[in-house]
Amino acid sequence: MRQYILDQQDDGEPIIAGGQANGKKHWRSLEELADSPVFRELVRREYPEQAANWHDPIQRRTFMKLMGASLALAGLSGCVYQPPEKVVPYVKQPEEEVPGQALFFATAFSLSGIATPLLARTNEGRPTKVEGNPDHPNNRKDGNDPGLSATDIFSQASVLTLYDPDRAKTGLYRDEPRPISSFLDAIRAALDEQRPKQGAGLRFLTETITSPTLAAQLKAILTEFPQAKWHQYEPINDDNARAGAMMAIGQPVTTLYDFTKADRVLSLDSDFLSGKPGTLRYARNFADKRRLIEGSRDMNRLYVVETTPTNTGAMADHYWRLKPSELEMFARLLASRMGVESSTNTRTISSWSNMDTTWIDSLVKDLQDHKGAVIVIPGREASPAVHAYAHSINSSLGNIGKTVFYADPLEANSVDQRQSLQDLINDIEGGRVEILAMLGGNPVYNTPADLKLDKNRMFKVSKLRVHLSMFRDETSELCHWHIPESHYLEAWSDARAYDGTTTIVQPAIEPLYQSKSAHEFLALFTQQYDRKGYDILKDYWRTNAPAGTRQANTNQTSAVVQSQSSPATKPAATPANQSSVIAPLPATSPDFENSWRKWLHDGFIPNTALQTKTLAVKSGWSSQLQQSSAQSQNPDSQVDIVFRPDPSIYDGRFANNGWLQELPKPLTKLVWENVAHISPNMAQSLGITNKVGKDGGDFYLDALEISYRGSTISVPAWITPGHPDNVVTIHLGYGRRLAGRVG
Repeated sequence: MRQYILDQQDDGEPIIAGGQANGKKHWRSLEELADSPVFRELVRREYPEQAANWHDPIQRRTFMKLMGASLALAGLSGCVYQPPEKVVPYVKQPEEEVPGQALFFATAFSLSGIATPLLARTNEGRPTKVEGNPDHPNNRKDGNDPGLSATDIFSQASVLTLYDPDRAKTGLYRDEPRPISSFLDAIRAALDEQRPKQGAGLRFLTETITSPTLAAQLKAILTEFPQAKWHQYEPINDDNARAGAMMAIGQPVTTLYDFTKADRVLSLDSDFLSGKPGTLRYARNFADKRRLIEGSRDMNRLYVVETTPTNTGAMADHYWRLKPSELEMFARLLASRMGVESSTNTRTISSWSNMDTTWIDSLVKDLQDHKGAVIVIPGREASPAVHAYAHSINSSLGNIGKTVFYADPLEANSVDQRQSLQDLINDIEGGRVEILAMLGGNPVYNTPADLKLDKNRMFKVSKLRVHLSMFRDETSELCHWHIPESHYLEAWSDARAYDGTTTIVQPAIEPLYQSKSAHEFLALFTQQYDRKGYDILKDYWRTNAPAGTRQANTNQTSAVVQSQSSPATKPAATPANQSSVIAPLPATSPDFENSWRKWLHDGFIPNTALQTKTLAVKSGWSSQLQQSSAQSQNPDSQVDIVFRPDPSIYDGRFANNGWLQELPKPLTKLVWENVAHISPNMAQSLGITNKVGKDGGDFYLDALEISYRGSTISVPAWITPGHPDNVVTIHLGYGRRLAGRVG
């Protein structure tokens, strides 16, 4: 838009940036193309007309005169007298601490339980940047591959969250600051009351957990309190994928894909290039297959059928948009054409979407011509039936074991999360919950309307409600206790990467506040309540080291020199840009110590990836499904609502991160706002435009009022080309009440 202002002619008509001598003009958005007076006013407001004067050296001097007073005022703060203060220098500078030279520590950032392997850069003991860990198995094709150092936006922005001034700094009891030792007294007394009842009133609510150590802690507590229960819920989960696998295979599985061997890819509402676990690896492998290497003119082909525009759809060679209620019928029709399922329903998809079935016939032929080199990948939000049909189609094409692989669930405790939340709500309503401990998440804000963990339900847990989180949020507000959670750059932990490789989370700095990691928080529920995260993690892997690792380094006699400036609270974290062999190891040291130091240096534990397994798709699984689905198809006139994770703030947990709020969303370039995405045809039928109105000093868009299951919201409407008709897409994460100064 800045170039739009700078390219203004004297008569006010814009010269669109990139205009050519042949008269063709380029535009950045539909609003810029329309060039309405309201749009010009909006641009002038963001980029004042005086900005154009910077092109003229004479006018620049005028600008400096006008701004002189402001610049002088801004400089006064540098002249304010500062009182003398004492500083403590290094008595003995640590060997690895060189001013101006960065250190890198292998660690990992977890989102929905899935670890992204990272290298955290520290300068003088402060984390300043993260990049991908190129040595991690997820980021390397083989031993000769230099590795992938890419990260996602959430990992990059996580450094800002570490220094967020809105982070919780101390324990709170009914919003009053209290030391965590006071909470320890409260929980010990509450647990003593539960022992005679074997923990019948104790409940834990967590998000998705893949950490082997954290899962072992929870299971140990449940062993001590056999009647206690562990529930899991987060709004962005794999419930549909789990249910689809149960339908088609008979057991929950983790499905892994090898895009390096796929010549044809069919996405069924899957944004695998930017919105799926394993995205970094999948995107790289997919791109490699599209490069025209010397001597080869073949490249992969991408078919995309989706219900809302995505980055993956923008890359498609062949694209079709459908309503969510039509996607299952499309998958069924595709399976029927391939001879996988013989549908008894005579109604075809063309009767209500005007799809040319010859397109499906061409798709079927292309997929069958490349058997064993195809991937059919369903989206996380696709219905269980779509996932089941994808399993059947992949099986019929011979993709299993070649481009598609099955393994045990990645989660430490694979459950239907919606059902798990339902069970918790039932126990609360039945008065069976006396202690509710919530680790992370924000269930008061993000639980669905029909299972809302609202004020009325929370207050039925009368004895003790405690929430562990980095911020005081909507859930913390309704709890007796709020315990600050340590940032991952302050804590020891572990988590599984998308392929199951156990990835070490090690700190790069001491905790900035009086916080606890999830491991240290759970330790408060045990007899060893003062254990540190480092000890918990190391002791677990001392007894659970995978085969082949204990003797992996028997020829090494090395250890890491202890550093007085170590960011860790226990033995020094191992800088990844230093050799893990820098001091002699005593001959009496067990082999585990060698392996442990190497794991910390490399950032992962070898031989822990999920083992693929051979599974067969059940026959006849869809007979009952076809009967029920045929009766529940939505008419063309009905509007479908699509909920998707926000590209910038996910499910709302990053609402207070200014970097992410400022990041333009893909395809629309919107920032700092949530909208209801609709198609141009739907907008025309409703009389909605993307024109920005002005009321006094405020700007506004046309709004939609959406009602669903008794809840009504008003959302600005945004016309998105390529969006299916009669579909409204809304991103999660907005509407927060307690999100900090930025959110």
